[in-house]
Amino acid sequence: MTFYLLLTVNSITFGGLLFLLAAGFSLIFGLMRIPNLTHGSLFMLGAYFGATLVGGMLSIQFNFWVATLIAAALVAVFGAIIERFLLRRLPGQPLAQVLVTLGIAFMIADFGLMVWGGDPINVATPGGLTGFVRLGPLVFPYYRLAVIAIAVAVAIGLWLLLDRTRLGAMIRAGVDDPDMARVVGIRVSQLFTIVFALGAGLAAFAGIIGAPILSVYPGLDFEMLPLALVVVILGGSGSLIGSFVGSIIIGFIYNFGQALLPQLSYFVLFLPMLIVLLLRPQGLFGKFVP
Repeated sequence: MTFYLLLTVNSITFGGLLFLLAAGFSLIFGLMRIPNLTHGSLFMLGAYFGATLVGGMLSIQFNFWVATLIAAALVAVFGAIIERFLLRRLPGQPLAQVLVTLGIAFMIADFGLMVWGGDPINVATPGGLTGFVRLGPLVFPYYRLAVIAIAVAVAIGLWLLLDRTRLGAMIRAGVDDPDMARVVGIRVSQLFTIVFALGAGLAAFAGIIGAPILSVYPGLDFEMLPLALVVVILGGSGSLIGSFVGSIIIGFIYNFGQALLPQLSYFVLFLPMLIVLLLRPQGLFGKFVP
């Protein structure tokens, strides 16, 4: 019983990390219809930036949370540059967008290998969260519980941003009817740059938050990207609640599959995606678009 309870906590923690990653992917794909295959690379790049700032590889060593914000901001700016100077020139061309973002992903992978080498980089757990809470025979690390709390807080913040603010209303208007939005004075192109930067920043934020648990290593990008894709397909593109529920489901499937059926872990992981695609192509919470 103890084994399954610990596995449950780990699954929820991993689901929280997946939500931070998949929420940005869902925003970009669901709102802008851009299949951004650099998303896993932005996750890894944020983790590398954060590890560099935290580990004292520069002349100054930053606090973990300050480094997290700096890394997320840097990657958000990088994402805005990608959208502004590359993807904006390819509207309505999904194949070209796939090829461009895939090419950028390979370039980021080579850049990471050149700068940080091929060895894994371990990131220390931030101070104040290094202990654990004991509940009978169970031991729950503080940091994993903190990751769960952060994921919930980000989910609430994104919901408030999209549903309760003027910026969110402008983004929804730009997605639903961009021509009419332009007529009433909304700068749709700038809004889409903001959305892309926000998605990139969330991916980087997830990367550095997950670094003390996963570490940082070459190939992390293409390990996380398929998981984000499965979450978005399962929950429904553009659906925040779908990303949250899908992330928790995939977190459980991934962890329990790795622990109980290691030989069939990927079969168990991708089977729900295939079933959803057959029975409900728009996802569990997505809207049907004829």
